[in-house]
Amino acid sequence: MTTSVNPPADTPLAVPSLAVPPLADAEELTCDVLVIGGGTAGTMAALTAAEHGADVLLLEKAHVRHSGALAMGMDGVNNAVIPGRAEPDDYVAEITRANDGIVDQSTVRQTATRGFGMVQRLESYGVKFEKDEHGDYAVRQVHRSGSYVLPMPEGKDVKKVLYRQLRRREMREKIRIENRVMPVRVLTADGRAVGAAGFNTRTGQFVQVRAGAVILATGACGRLGLPASGYLYGTYENPTNAGDGYAMAYHAGAELTGIECFQINPLIKDYNGPACAYVANPFGGYQVNRHGERFVDSDYWSGQMMAEFAAEVASDRGPVYLKLSHLPEESVSALETILHSTERPTRGTFHSGRGHDYRTHDIEMHISEIGLCGGHSASGVRVDDHARTTVPRLYAAGDLACVPHNYMIGAFVFGDLAGADASQHSAYEGELPGDQLRAAHELIYRPLRNPDGPPQPQVEYKLRRFVNDYVAPPKSGARLSLALDAFERMHTDIAGMGARTAHELMRCAEVTFIRDCAEMAARSSLARTESRWGLYHDRIDHPRRDDASWFHHLDLHKSPSGAMEFTARPVAPYLVPVDGFDPVGGPSRALGEVHAEDVATAGSRDVAPVTAPAGAAEPERAGPNPTTASPVPQVAATALTGEQSSARLLELVALAEEEPELDALQPYLTDPAATVRREAVAVLTETLPPGTGTALATALRDAHAEVRAAAAASLRELVETLPAEPDLRDGLAAALAEPDPVVRAAVLDVLRALRLGDTGLFAGSLADSDIAVRIEAVRALVSVDAAGELARAAVGDPSREVRVAIAKGLATVSAERTARDTPAAADPAADAIEAALTGLLDDPDALVRAAAYGALGTTGCPAPLTARAVAALAEAAWQVRAGAATALSVADPDVAVPALAKALADSNADVRKAAVLALTRHRATEEARAALATVTTDSDADVRAYAGRAL
Repeated sequence: MTTSVNPPADTPLAVPSLAVPPLADAEELTCDVLVIGGGTAGTMAALTAAEHGADVLLLEKAHVRHSGALAMGMDGVNNAVIPGRAEPDDYVAEITRANDGIVDQSTVRQTATRGFGMVQRLESYGVKFEKDEHGDYAVRQVHRSGSYVLPMPEGKDVKKVLYRQLRRREMREKIRIENRVMPVRVLTADGRAVGAAGFNTRTGQFVQVRAGAVILATGACGRLGLPASGYLYGTYENPTNAGDGYAMAYHAGAELTGIECFQINPLIKDYNGPACAYVANPFGGYQVNRHGERFVDSDYWSGQMMAEFAAEVASDRGPVYLKLSHLPEESVSALETILHSTERPTRGTFHSGRGHDYRTHDIEMHISEIGLCGGHSASGVRVDDHARTTVPRLYAAGDLACVPHNYMIGAFVFGDLAGADASQHSAYEGELPGDQLRAAHELIYRPLRNPDGPPQPQVEYKLRRFVNDYVAPPKSGARLSLALDAFERMHTDIAGMGARTAHELMRCAEVTFIRDCAEMAARSSLARTESRWGLYHDRIDHPRRDDASWFHHLDLHKSPSGAMEFTARPVAPYLVPVDGFDPVGGPSRALGEVHAEDVATAGSRDVAPVTAPAGAAEPERAGPNPTTASPVPQVAATALTGEQSSARLLELVALAEEEPELDALQPYLTDPAATVRREAVAVLTETLPPGTGTALATALRDAHAEVRAAAAASLRELVETLPAEPDLRDGLAAALAEPDPVVRAAVLDVLRALRLGDTGLFAGSLADSDIAVRIEAVRALVSVDAAGELARAAVGDPSREVRVAIAKGLATVSAERTARDTPAAADPAADAIEAALTGLLDDPDALVRAAAYGALGTTGCPAPLTARAVAALAEAAWQVRAGAATALSVADPDVAVPALAKALADSNADVRKAAVLALTRHRATEEARAALATVTTDSDADVRAYAGRAL
């Protein structure tokens, strides 16, 4: 008989426990400006503070290269106020309405007025926003009013671009980055912020920081509610954002506000990612119930939209889907490229595992867990229009700050504001508060004293299960009171958690943040005795909105005794008037502590239960209120196995940290090994020395396809920052002769974007054998207004996709000429455009005909084509009928309006929507207004919403 030397399978292996470091051995760091969090707002705050001359310390509990929500991918900006497409005052009004009037407009206006400058600043760094062929921002209308959505098809690279800025030589001299350092408390002295206390999440060393100012940029509290999947980290928001900043601000004495206004989002069923209707909508996708009907009446900013969404899911009309299966192949392919690489890299794998394809399956949607987030709802740290909190020299920016619906651009704007204002302060020279350091030390290392205690995942699961059971809407005083009782008991569980490693200490500290946020959410929800913001704060025991008592911000703070106290602060008078709201300001109303209701038993124990009288009415319920594992940058992510583990690759990785010049990289760009050359392209892209563009153009002609593909991707990524030099043009033009279509398509794209090409250079590619190359040629020719070449190619190309692109391109060229006030009589291109579109109206493919009719809505629809458009309203293909309705939007109203009025009865909702939008352009006529009035109760939400707005 033998004895096994291995322990039984259920016996945990002993892990040596980390020793508790003495407080006296703390590492001390000093700076003018301390930035906590290296994500969206934090990076911008650090850059701006350094540009203003401050000595900056940036602390990140992970690694700045791939930390924060931004590193998960960004498919677009949904609040871009681009001049000519939107006005700041309109945006401020939209956000005010979406937030049921509870806003500080001065903060929202900062995003509205500074957002465009921030877009341009990001572009100067190399961030790419979608533009049309003439270089104008391709802003889309996704919301019911206003055009604010600016796509970012290559948004996966944004964080990499920002990290490259932090690593510039001039920034490295002013910004010290400490990765793997996690602050747990902001230190205060004399009523102001003076630093922070934390620890190294790899070594466990205690770290204390003295600073002149502290900027919190730690993101949302994404790990508050528990996802339906039950996975702790399968959250809608970045799961590393555990409410760190919310808890640190609270314990530092800052006011938080709107914490009862939760973040809840639509998401893909069983997958922790958004359904991305913002992305799909411009391609023709939309949300429907199981009958295929659009059902959301409110605008997409608001919690009321989520209330409608939740009601539809729960009704017999559910489930709810993102409808994509009706789209043509080219649209589906484009969506797959964006959705499976930018927003969530695992999304394609998820659908594949279920055997789902967008071509045959619409995407089932559901509702996310609750969270706290200023950027997507209105729950965060109270800030003014310079990102200052109520604690002097403490700032908050990004999703942590309460600037409603601020999103990515707002996070950048407030990071910039915080960095600029904080830069005026120099490092604190007094003694750091010993009592606060001791308390932080105890918070961090307590789990090491009980290594065999309950592990963090078990305690966190229990805590967040209580959040789902008692705090998630619909809310009631009874359930919220039970939540407070549960969270109070959780103090004992949290104190007993065990840990052995520095990483486990980090997770245990995060659980304390989550508990603090859970209590704030429950007490705030209990304090606001009304329903507001749709699903975000739905009190079933107070079902109506109460503007008389609650047209206030609900602020909370930590009292000197340690209790959570509340204040009702009247909304300040607006900068932009909004119908339905008239704030007058005034003094705040102190509410003090909010106590739980007595719900310990189900009634008195001394008397028998009392039944409700027969016929007693049910409590009245109100209807609708009347009134994004992070991708790792290429250099760091490349697996060093096989040939790639050579010394040359190791040299390259080390070289990347030294900001090498092109000469130093040249030997690697010509290395015999293709893997080394490809890695050299990645390093070149990250470090961006002078001459990068020409070197990448040379790499387009590499013998190895992977190297060429990497060079092509890099040129597209860097196109906003590359100088338009003759050498670069020559290198790109030479690559047009390459046999690789990936190279040829990229060359045309970059030449167009840099304005380095002309009609002669682009026209030859209209005959290319590859469809993608010909489409890029069309876009390039549009950029130089080559109407004649486009018109000649309109009916001869064998690809439907190319012919559709030409039709849309002709409309763009026509619009550009109109914008320049080119007289039609002096513009021979106008006749060529009309003749080409007329030819495309006879195309055998329905989608081409639809695109041609849609183009007429831009170029103009003369009488002969008006007659054809009226006839096309009877075509079998709904896409053609929708296109014809668009064409009639610019036709003679005497002919167009009667035809469009009949189209309002079309069986297809998209045709009816197109007819409504066309009639909107004719609404000066009584007949058009009368027709629109007939569909304000249409079964399709978009049809009735747009008709209502038109009237």
